Amino acid sequence: MNSVIKGASYVLAHTPEMVINNGTTQTTERVVNPDSEYLKELRGHLRSYEDCVNYWPNQVYIGNAHPDELAKVEFPYYDKPKADSERYGKYGEIMPEAEFILLAQACDMFEVIELDKEFVAAHKDAFAADPVITEDIVAKVVEGVELSEVEHFVNDEHAEGLYFEGKLVGCVKRAHDIDSNLSAHVMHENIMSKASSVLALLYAVRNTGIDKEDVEYVIDCAEEACGDMNQRGGGNFAKAAAEVAGLMKATGSDSRGFCAGPAHALIEAAALVKSGAYKCVAVTAGGCTAKLGMNGKDHVKKGLPILEDCLAGFCVIIAENDGVSPEINLDILGRHTVGTGSAPQNVIGSLVADPLERVDMKITDIDKFSPEMQNPDITKPAGAGDVPLANYKMIAALAVKRGEIDKAAMKTFPEEHGLTGWAPTQGHIPSGVPYIGFAREDILEGKIRNAMIIGKGSLFLGRMTNLFDGVSFVIQANTGAEDNSGVSEEEVKGLIAKAMKDFAASMMAE
Repeated sequence: MNSVIKGASYVLAHTPEMVINNGTTQTTERVVNPDSEYLKELRGHLRSYEDCVNYWPNQVYIGNAHPDELAKVEFPYYDKPKADSERYGKYGEIMPEAEFILLAQACDMFEVIELDKEFVAAHKDAFAADPVITEDIVAKVVEGVELSEVEHFVNDEHAEGLYFEGKLVGCVKRAHDIDSNLSAHVMHENIMSKASSVLALLYAVRNTGIDKEDVEYVIDCAEEACGDMNQRGGGNFAKAAAEVAGLMKATGSDSRGFCAGPAHALIEAAALVKSGAYKCVAVTAGGCTAKLGMNGKDHVKKGLPILEDCLAGFCVIIAENDGVSPEINLDILGRHTVGTGSAPQNVIGSLVADPLERVDMKITDIDKFSPEMQNPDITKPAGAGDVPLANYKMIAALAVKRGEIDKAAMKTFPEEHGLTGWAPTQGHIPSGVPYIGFAREDILEGKIRNAMIIGKGSLFLGRMTNLFDGVSFVIQANTGAEDNSGVSEEEVKGLIAKAMKDFAASMMAE
């Protein structure tokens, strides 16, 4: 029987100071053009926490609104705050920067984070009040040090500063004197990814109602990599995050594939559970500090706020078939192979048409497609257009070519089979998975029968190959109840017992 999606979580951490100090666009600009007008204007374009919470796409991400509701909001979204917005949502929360810094320290196992003791004292109670932050996590937050000690590490020891509201409040120290893989920059990047993953894991356990000890395996599919000079990227974010989240019965490993990583990891998790290797697997990913403010130059140039000001995380719990939850159908898997090529038509063909054709389904048999769900509020001002819409147009064109819809139907295809983008541009985060939580609910409520999740990745970025990448899978209404509708386990035992008794009686009669 197919494994099922037991539940999902989606979390955001509002980190405007990390936009300035850690986003690649900003740190690069500071090196090549330190006196640029962009850097001078940048702080004036940062959003307040309240503005971040009130932002429609963010409210959709944490589950306080459905993508269908966002589709009815007049574009652009940044100047139309959502009424009755809340920090906490059905799937997760939008954590303020100060509290997220304390969570980061709770995730620090090698004492590389130093925080100003006054900062800790000012925000520890709020951090402890978070509904998913347990006492053992709060206990990991240390009292802190004098600010002068933090300043020493930043000014003299190559530490990466941690800031809040424009002020230095802590730092991430290097974990080795000469190993660039353990530099302060890399340690900062990795700890922030780990912390956002921990938050997602905590919410996923809460949302599904399972016990922490039920999770037997964790797969991390973020875009970061931890290791040292002897094995760059050889480390394990999954087990590291599981430790802080208190998943004491879990082991795990990492799965990497650039933006396609989450789709790969979910297929792996579904296969692990279906095979019986593990009963419950958590697929998780934290955010990427490098991508904060990635399109900031274009946003500032056009008078927009910096919209890429959040680290995102998600987690999906895959478990044994319960006869109710939507399934991942492993018979319908799309794959961009080595020989597929990079032509858009070939890519969509390999990920959408080919897997459906193998099971005698049409493109129109899929109710909703979830490809790269980037928020167009972010991408359109940067010249990248509406990414989800572009994907839907390609899928529709393929359906026309295959004779499954007529040309006139291309106009309505995106609305009927697509979604309006809402995910932050954190690389792997938008790649299909933001809809999984909604898809589960939509299927359970009977709004749709199925959905295809499409992950695509740019392997050429690693300079090891020129290849593109991608995989897809289908989520469908549970068929387990039908499979088991004949007889129950007890009835089977009864039938066997009766058969044995009848057999024995017939032998005696002979």
